[in-house]
Parts: sequence; C-alpha cells; structure tokens
Amino acid sequence: MNDKENIPLLTKNLKYLKLPFMLEQHQDLAKDASKKQWSHLDYLEKLADGEAAFRQDRATRQRIRMARFPVIKTLEQFNWTWPKNINRLQVQNLFRLQFVQDKSNIIFLGGVGLGKTHLASALGYNACLKGHKVLFTTAIDIVNTLSAVQASGRMKEVLKKYTQPALIVMDELGFLPMDKVGADLLFQVISLRYERGAMVITSNRAFSDWPEIFNNDSTLTSAILDRLLHHAETVLVEGKSYRMKDKIEN
Repeated sequence: MNDKENIPLLTKNLKYLKLPFMLEQHQDLAKDASKKQWSHLDYLEKLADGEAAFRQDRATRQRIRMARFPVIKTLEQFNWTWPKNINRLQVQNLFRLQFVQDKSNIIFLGGVGLGKTHLASALGYNACLKGHKVLFTTAIDIVNTLSAVQASGRMKEVLKKYTQPALIVMDELGFLPMDKVGADLLFQVISLRYERGAMVITSNRAFSDWPEIFNNDSTLTSAILDRLLHHAETVLVEGKSYRMKDKIEN
C-alpha cells in the first residue's frame, strides 16, 4: 500500500482521536521531513510538540475566557509614573505568583482611579497564562449572585463557583455598603477560601473603615479581616485619580 492510499485512513484516525494540529500539519511536515531527512522519531516529535503547543494555547484561551475579565490588562501596560506612592518592586515580585501557590491573599488599598483594578486584573491574567484557573468578579456581584440563589436550594452548587478557582480577583470591596445578609454571604466565600485558595482584593477603604462596609458589624468585620490578613500582603497605592488626569493637569 503506498502513501496516498494511507492518507484517508490516517486523516480519519486523526479526526477520531481529535488531534487537530496533526490533522492539519502532518502532510506539510512529512514534506519537510523528506527534504531535511528527518528520522521517523524526529517527524513524530515535531507532530507531538505541535499538538501539545496547540492544546496548551487552547487551554490558556479557555482559562482567560472563563476568568471573565472585563478588559485584559498586563503589568507592562501599567503607568508607574501616575501613583504618588506605590512599591514597584513589591508589585513586580507578586507576578512570580508565589502567593497563588501559597494560597495567600493580596490586598490593594487606595483611592479610586489609581490602577488597583488594573494591577489586580493583570495578576489574574498572568495566573491564567501560567496555568491557574481564575475568576474575576466584584464584591457586589458575589453578594447579588448568592442572594439570588439563597432561597432556591442551589447555594452549595453556586458557592463552588467561588471556591474552585485557584485565584479569585475580587474588585471594588467597599465601593458599596452591604446589609447584614450580604455581609454574611461574602463572609462565607472568604471563609471557605481561607487557606484553600488565593484571593486578590481591591478596596478604596482603609482597614479601619471596613466595619462601615459590613453593616457596621465589628464582630463580622474582625472575622473577615482575621481570615484575609492571616496570610496576606497589602499593597498601598496613593495619589490622585488617573481618570481625572486631564482635568488635574489643565
């Protein structure tokens, strides 16, 4: 049987095995192998490497899609000249992602418009690239989602959405106050992730003001801070809002 007779069966098997890179590239690589006198193992290695790279890229794109970033942000895009005060070396070190391995937390504190969300999103995006499952959300979205299912008996199922990812990026904690129900629901998520998964949190409120976020419940606030700060690094970002840059400079 010659090579031409083998091609339809090979194509059929590659489709059956769901090997899209090999299906698309095996003939072109076979021509290269013939010209460059690759061994059979060299040819197979090229096909396997290409298939592995294709699958890794597809998995990365899926992780990014599932993370639900509102906008893709990277560390390279961050404007270091705008915040009046930020520890650049501290932030850059976070992108080693050791905190994800350690299941610890990162908390960005500062006023509005200083790039906290940018840096938090960039950390999440980098974690996706490194193979970690990530979810980007806001504190209020968590509360609203859990409130909606609280009476339906699906609470345990929906909580998995917030407990399974290796990293949760929780944006805008403190932008809106919560009632007792909302504060209790958010505490559940934080408590379930304690020492089980990493979190990146952004807030425009100093820790001393957090009771105001959680319905002025000092006991609950202390419990939340106790879990968040036990294994945590705080990044302070100080300055004036970048979104007001043009008005400030005029």
